[in-house]
Amino acid sequence: MSAEIKGLGMYVPPRVLRNNDLEKFLDTSDEWITKRTGIKERHIAEEWDRASDIALPAAEEAIKNAGLTPKDIEAVIVATSTPDMTFPSTACYLADKLGCDNPMAFDISAACSGFIYGLTIASSFIKSKQFNNVLLVGAEVFSHLIDWSDRTTAVIFGDGAGAVVISRSEGDSDILSAVMSSDGSQWFALHCPVGEKLRMKGKETFRLAIQSMGKASQKALEKAGITVDDIKLVIPHQANIRIIRALAERLNIPEDKVYSNIHKYGNTSAASIPIAMYEAYKEGKLKKGDYVLLTAFGGGLTWGAVVLKF
Repeated sequence: MSAEIKGLGMYVPPRVLRNNDLEKFLDTSDEWITKRTGIKERHIAEEWDRASDIALPAAEEAIKNAGLTPKDIEAVIVATSTPDMTFPSTACYLADKLGCDNPMAFDISAACSGFIYGLTIASSFIKSKQFNNVLLVGAEVFSHLIDWSDRTTAVIFGDGAGAVVISRSEGDSDILSAVMSSDGSQWFALHCPVGEKLRMKGKETFRLAIQSMGKASQKALEKAGITVDDIKLVIPHQANIRIIRALAERLNIPEDKVYSNIHKYGNTSAASIPIAMYEAYKEGKLKKGDYVLLTAFGGGLTWGAVVLKF
């Protein structure tokens, strides 16, 4: 029995905030942002938009592309650090908006690693025969948490949602291995106190991201019983182009096998990997039968990696 990614979907708000727009109210420049982060623009939700609002079109597309209906979805998992409310979960709101038939629904709070955590949980539900079809969505409206006078964070984050449907399968497509970890002693590197704005220590985050994603990726490959040479595509969390390049160097894998779309969306936290998966598939860079490595790092600190056969 396999856990197959059967459908993909994504959505980003229509409003685009470009680096040139940030120059108007921040002491920064397009050249500086591009050089330091690789980001050229990001999508920003409206003030009234909530995580479930932007999750909905992504989820609908993923379910449709899986050849299913909302009634077929037995579990809804939303990875988000920007929930609609403290409770109920954003997943409950999303399930209701979709018209699902009383599925299990809950949120995951693991910051940018949320999709990796969620994919592992969904796979476990499938392989334990608990469910046949699980909807997993990474959805973030980080613009609601940004201090727009802080150029350290204001230039980095964007809003968006990515969704996948994981289904029971008898085929070769499967989630082969997963490695997940955390270190709460490093919470201060990237955090957001209740009722306040996001805070980040850039240098510490940069160093820890490369180390943790590199180690997790190597362990996940070992658990899957394959080598980096077998990997057709690496899809890392889209945090910073320098982190992505350093990860490629650490794994000794060519940059052309490491997918990046950070220039268009910035850091969309838990949504970044499913959005990148969707675009890589649409561009023909992610194909059925490919061995794929996913890896992420986020506040907590949390990190992890998944190896799958797409």
